[in-house]
Formats: sequence, C-alpha cells, structure tokens
Amino acid sequence: MTLSFNNAGNILRQVVARLAVRRDAGPIETIDEVNRFASTRSAFVAQKKLYGYLRTRIGTRFPKVFADEEFAQSINIAKMHVFAASLSDLSIYVIARGMRDANLDEPALRRLAGACFANGLADNEGHGGADFSADQAIEEFQLRLNTTDWYEKAHRRENFFASPGALVRWAPIAPELKQFDREIVENSIIFAWNEVRAQYEKRVVAAKLAEDFNRQAATGH
Repeated sequence: MTLSFNNAGNILRQVVARLAVRRDAGPIETIDEVNRFASTRSAFVAQKKLYGYLRTRIGTRFPKVFADEEFAQSINIAKMHVFAASLSDLSIYVIARGMRDANLDEPALRRLAGACFANGLADNEGHGGADFSADQAIEEFQLRLNTTDWYEKAHRRENFFASPGALVRWAPIAPELKQFDREIVENSIIFAWNEVRAQYEKRVVAAKLAEDFNRQAATGH
C-alpha cells in the first residue's frame, strides 16, 4: 500500500508516543507553575525540532519510514534524550530568572532546578524504554548544576547549549548526513528558545514566586 502525506500525522501518533505538552498563557506565580512550564515547553520544543529535522531529511519517504516499527522506536529513544537535554537547559533558566527577587544562594537554586528537572522527567516516565535512564540523566544534571553560573550565564542565551548538541547526536539520521546539517539543526533549536524565553519573561511574576518559595520554606512543604 502506498502511504501519503495526508495520513502521516496518524501514523506518527500510532507509532510514536507523544511527550506531555500543555499550552497555557496565564501568569506564572508558583514554583509548581514554573516546573510545569519547563516540562511542557521542553517537550514541545524537543518534539517539534526532532520531528521537523526528520521530515526535512527523509523527504517524501517520511510517511513510509515513520511506519517502520524499528525506526519508530529509535525516534522514541531520540525524543527522550532531546527532551532531557532541553529540560536541562530550560530548568536552569526558569529558576535563575524566576527566582531573581528571592535573593537565594546557589545551593537553594540548585535544589529548585534539580526538582524542576526531576519533575519534568517524571511527567514523561516510560518514554524511551530501557534505552533512557532517568537516574543517569538526573546524575548528569546535578554535575551541570555544580558548575552553573547562576547570576550571569544562566540568565542568557548561552545557557541553552545542551539541547542543540543532543538534537544532532540523537536524531536517527546517518552520521555522514548529520555533518552537513549540524549548524542548521543546532540553530533551529537555539532560535526556538528565543520565543520560549520571551513567553516566560512575559508571564512570570518574580515577586509572587519569591512569596511562594518563602511560604513553602516556612511550612516545610
């Protein structure tokens, strides 16, 4: 049977499990809302850029290739690794920017970012199968937190360096083709983060986040 682009979306939904994506536009005033933003926006960017790269590289064979079970599994693995890298970048940024009115020290910032990252992984538990280890991802993220420049670089575009490399590394595309794609593919996700940062800056209420943190610290929750 010949497959057309018209049913490519149906094929993709059947063979590739989607990460949890939720779009909202209200103010971000609590730490839980910060965590939700990081998780859902990381999922959105990771999937959009990975699938977009695959569509572009595979071309007219896209529907047929995506129907292949083995290839679909490789997409699920790649998707989770790209998501984890995206979540790593965004978790640091949202905590650094969102908690700027809370006057927190670095250990507190590391704890909040670590919880943000772990919550995002938990939101999508089971994706990637045995080829993705959440424990290993958390361990690697903790190492990154230890060297994070919380008061300068974490607030800027330079903080988003893990996701571009992960997109190129994990996309199930032949290495000999990736060498020609690297700059374009990396830039595509770097530019995507511009919009995410703009959304966050528009929605986050830093003073309210500081209040929420202090309230949780006072109650032990």
